Amino acid sequence: MTKKSHDNDVAFIQALAELLQENDLTELEVMREYGENNALNVRVSRAKEVVAQVAAPVAAAPVPAAAPVAAAAAAPAPEAAEDPANHPGAVPSPMVGTAYLQPEPGAPSFVKVGDQVSEGQTVLIIEAMKTMNQIPAPHSGTVKRILVEDGAPVEFGAPLMIVE
Repeated sequence: MTKKSHDNDVAFIQALAELLQENDLTELEVMREYGENNALNVRVSRAKEVVAQVAAPVAAAPVPAAAPVAAAAAAPAPEAAEDPANHPGAVPSPMVGTAYLQPEPGAPSFVKVGDQVSEGQTVLIIEAMKTMNQIPAPHSGTVKRILVEDGAPVEFGAPLMIVE
């Protein structure tokens, strides 16, 4: 690939990032073909919305999906100090992907709030690169909170649930 092609690709990616921002999108994926055996696959995403989705369950009352950021901003200061990521029983995401609370659509969830879990027991799965990765409980205890919704995108290190 020539330097000019590389510069064009960088400009293309920057334009996609601007398009993502201007239209308030969370993710954009494009495949650009240059010819036989020569293509550029680009996936641009913003983690800002993922943080709002993870933080939304912390609110005491259900919040309409249209305003998760406003609900997080309106939360009282003591609740902000209770960051689930800092909780000693937090189960962090070991990868970026899509979280699923059930082994397949229509099946019962791996766990629900109040369930007892054993160390190593599968508590959910994360799909990453078309691979279903089982996420085990890091220790035995009771599931106190589930911080992600079924089918929600998760980031590396994001708290998935609290097990005490």
